[in-house]
Amino acid sequence: MKPQSITILGATGSIGLSTLDVVARHPDRYQVYAVTAARQWQSLAALAITHTARYAVIADEQYAEELRHALRDTDTTVLAGEAALAEVSKAAEVQVVMAAIVGAAGLLPTLAAVNAGKKVLLANKEALVMAGHLFMEAVAASGATLLPIDSEHNAIFQCLPERYTSTVGAGVSKILLTASGGPFRTWEFDALAAVTPAQACAHPNWSMGRKISVDSATMMNKGLELIEACWLFRTTAVHVEVVIHPQSVIHSMVQYVDGSVLAQMGNPDMRTPIAHALAWPERIDSGVPPLDLIATAKLDFEAPDMTRFPCLRLAYEAAQNGAAPTVLNAANEVAVDAFLSEKLPFSGIARICEQVLQQVQHAEPVSIDEVLAVDAMARERAEHLLQGS
Repeated sequence: MKPQSITILGATGSIGLSTLDVVARHPDRYQVYAVTAARQWQSLAALAITHTARYAVIADEQYAEELRHALRDTDTTVLAGEAALAEVSKAAEVQVVMAAIVGAAGLLPTLAAVNAGKKVLLANKEALVMAGHLFMEAVAASGATLLPIDSEHNAIFQCLPERYTSTVGAGVSKILLTASGGPFRTWEFDALAAVTPAQACAHPNWSMGRKISVDSATMMNKGLELIEACWLFRTTAVHVEVVIHPQSVIHSMVQYVDGSVLAQMGNPDMRTPIAHALAWPERIDSGVPPLDLIATAKLDFEAPDMTRFPCLRLAYEAAQNGAAPTVLNAANEVAVDAFLSEKLPFSGIARICEQVLQQVQHAEPVSIDEVLAVDAMARERAEHLLQGS
């Protein structure tokens, strides 16, 4: 069997590195066509060399010459710019695209892969949050295969019936989306105002990038996943319940009308859902040790506190409400960046998001250009509010 060629968008991030780890375990199945990064040209060069990538793409063109110099004695071709991301996503030689660019920047290259009918492994939840119905229409029109990489959505995918189309008529009564609760689940509420970026980035269970770690701490990550789940599984927020599960052993569940609840369990390691999606409908070794149920000992569950986690409340309110998900995602990206730069307190993230949602209201976008315009409006408003805070 000829190895499948894979493009990894966001190769230097945690999902990209985990993907390369799994791919390297199966050289008979996969070969790396392209690796991409935003600005980390040194890391990108090292990955291109290690995995003998045909292309290395740096999104920020100012680093192109450094990358070309680093790869001058290799067979890797260097490309630069946003258009190049789309090119290696839709190239005829590519069968699989890992969409792991963080944030709104991942929308266009991921759509390029979808429109080209690729097998798309979706780790970039923002693509669905920003442009849900347009994205899913593109999947249907192109015949692309869309497989979720977020551990929660991958778990739901595994727990749903084989020929599932929507919660209506499938015997599914509810999707149970689990959340660890992040590092501040048990903190005194008044102490949250003084949270530092280092504290917010120290997740108790998962190894993740800085932005998603902050989103996990505010539970905005779970809010974005809620919106993503509505699009992926053709349901509404009413049928998606967020449940706090501190151990992160059960990655999500599906409740059926007969009272059954199916759960997907495993160690908290992103290589498991990556390996599942890469090989689907088959199974391959991920490198993750099997779950030790005796050592796990117990599983705890609790309801989320919407007062402690207002970002989750905002996501529930925004879900399927015109352009509100696009606005929420944009405002959150600006606010999180300000927090990581120590220009905004931790408690200010939800405040900025709520204010932008109130001030930027728009009907559901009917084109990608309109999605990007709404995104730009929301970012501009968030920046304006930050200047006055």
